[in-house]
Amino acid sequence: MRNRIYLRPDLYDLSQGSRIKFVRIFRHLTQDNVSDDLGITGENKRRTLTRYEQGERNPSKSRLQELSNILLVNDNLIKQYEFKSTSDILYFLLWLEEMFPKMRIDLNTDDETINSFFDEWNTMRDKKQKMIVNYEEYFEWKINYKVKEDSNE
Repeated sequence: MRNRIYLRPDLYDLSQGSRIKFVRIFRHLTQDNVSDDLGITGENKRRTLTRYEQGERNPSKSRLQELSNILLVNDNLIKQYEFKSTSDILYFLLWLEEMFPKMRIDLNTDDETINSFFDEWNTMRDKKQKMIVNYEEYFEWKINYKVKEDSNE
């Protein structure tokens, strides 16, 4: 087996499109790969995905579910955030760390959902820092993390 060098994708902003693109690149998928899996055909089959990634268009709820299945990611990590729920804020923090990797936010509240999130996140960050898990494993945990309040849906 050949060793491969992993180059972490760049996250230019925290928009839905940038987050979709980041995960697509993390998964080593091209726009053609994803378009094919979405069943989009024709001469301009990448146009829809390009518009999603550039923020010119937002995927419908059903298309977002399809994308999350193709990208093997919790759909809450690539949805449009409205910041009306605790979970939107917590998922946003996971992405914020991709832009600012040295950032470390700790919060202690009376909210069990928030405290549980930070306990799990700190455990994983410590494992990454101690090299128990590599970046790919750590990011995999992040993009598949389910905030406890979302688990009841």
